[in-house]
Amino acid sequence: MLSLLLAVLAALGNAAASVLQRKANRDEPEGRATGLALLWRLVRRPAWLGGIAVLVVAFLLQAAALSTGAIAIVQPILVLELPFALLMASMVFHSRLHAREWIAIVGMSAGLAGMLYALQPNGGDPNRAPGVSWVMVITVSLAVTAIFVVLGYRAEGLRRAAYLGLATGIGFGFIAALIASIGAAYGASGIGGVLRAPQTYLAIVLGPGFFFLLQKALQAGQLVASQPALTLANPVVSVAFGIVVFGERVRGGTWLMLALFGAVLIIVCTILLARSPLLQGPQRAEPH
Repeated sequence: MLSLLLAVLAALGNAAASVLQRKANRDEPEGRATGLALLWRLVRRPAWLGGIAVLVVAFLLQAAALSTGAIAIVQPILVLELPFALLMASMVFHSRLHAREWIAIVGMSAGLAGMLYALQPNGGDPNRAPGVSWVMVITVSLAVTAIFVVLGYRAEGLRRAAYLGLATGIGFGFIAALIASIGAAYGASGIGGVLRAPQTYLAIVLGPGFFFLLQKALQAGQLVASQPALTLANPVVSVAFGIVVFGERVRGGTWLMLALFGAVLIIVCTILLARSPLLQGPQRAEPH
């Protein structure tokens, strides 16, 4: 129960950070600044700095949730970030939620509850995960992420936003698996176990890169494409890590059909919510 509460609070924090960062990124013309120049421009925006502070808190809550619960339970709950972001955007941009948004929020919540009830992930131990499984899944995750990054930088408009959103979502799902493994190492051997775990150094090296990728996905501004991809890729990758690497077990048989129905409902409602004008925020400034 504690891990569920922490995951919900992490989703709430991610939503607040997303709204604040989006407010800052939407005013930044795409292509005007890249790399360190982009970060330097954003760091001077109070909304962006506030978003980073909230994001750090949300990250700590997520880490705590992953250290106390199965990754296949914690990460899917983070899809609640989208309806939370919609509710916050309605307050930030002084707009009202319409029937479509409320129906999608209820539908997403029902789909998530149904999927988790059907699967009921349990068991698994990151400390006993086979090294071969880690190497295989890490290689596949990074390769697929790199492919979507390349496709994103070569594409424009909706396709660019979708590819970068997918790459970011996969990256965040991968980082979540690393955090879960680091938390397990700390629980077993304290700080020494954390320092000996190769996952610690992977997270340190790759974390900033995925954070920058998030800024580029937000800067693309096409939430209709980027937000569903970002929101949904994360839990899919995390659940895959939980089952394939950590050995977490889920219910099969007819329960899989209910879980599939819940997943489809989440996808449909996510797309509906991402199309809401409330998530678009103010129009982005044009380059001079």
